[in-house]
Amino acid sequence: MRLCKLFILCATFLSLNYCSPANMEGTDVGNPAAEGFNLEASDAEAIAVADEVMEALGGRKAWDETRYITWTFFGRRTLWWDKKTGDVRIEVPADSAVYLVNIHDKTGKVLLNGTDISSTDSLDQYLERAESIWINDAYWLVMPYKLKDSGVTLKYVGQDTMQGGAPADVLQLTFEEVGRTPDNKYLVYVDEEDRLVKQWQFFGNYEDPEPRFTTPWLNYEQHGAILLSGDRGNNKLTDIAVSESMPEETFTSLEPIKW
Repeated sequence: MRLCKLFILCATFLSLNYCSPANMEGTDVGNPAAEGFNLEASDAEAIAVADEVMEALGGRKAWDETRYITWTFFGRRTLWWDKKTGDVRIEVPADSAVYLVNIHDKTGKVLLNGTDISSTDSLDQYLERAESIWINDAYWLVMPYKLKDSGVTLKYVGQDTMQGGAPADVLQLTFEEVGRTPDNKYLVYVDEEDRLVKQWQFFGNYEDPEPRFTTPWLNYEQHGAILLSGDRGNNKLTDIAVSESMPEETFTSLEPIKW
């Protein structure tokens, strides 16, 4: 299956709203759901598993305090993300492109084919493109931290075995009025032993009987205070790094710094 054609199109890939979470009745106070999480339609067992996943990854406090994340998406482009401010830098060497976008206020500037197009009428469409890239690429990296995100309905499906034969608890994620493709559905497989997400299945439509693809989440590594996985089987997220500081020009200069 040609996953490469699906990466952007198949992303429900929420807008990944990182506003302060609301304390919602019925949620674990150590891992409160984001405002807009569908608590009423979600079930308690699924929420409990999601909280176990967060704890296994390093805990909610560690995630909230993580500031800067960098990674390369399947060898195509590199992203720098300031979780606190919403500033994102994307470098795409194949297009000689640099995108600087703030995913909160949608402002930014763009270098395309080596030319600064920030003052042109087409800037907005390229900033929208940059946001779509970030939505997709970030979800491929940090989805396990987003199980109780805004717009998500979480259901416990039951137990099943993963591709490698290990047993897992399976969560179903569906979405309402969020992201680019809200009709998507995911089945997320949580390892029974270490409580880490080890596999997911993507459904283009929540009514589809079979997934479009099944992908492993393997080889978690410690980055700062949290765990992240970059191994998606035949594809890899590389150059993963978490840091407490980053040069200011990372999010202000269109001069390429990665390639």
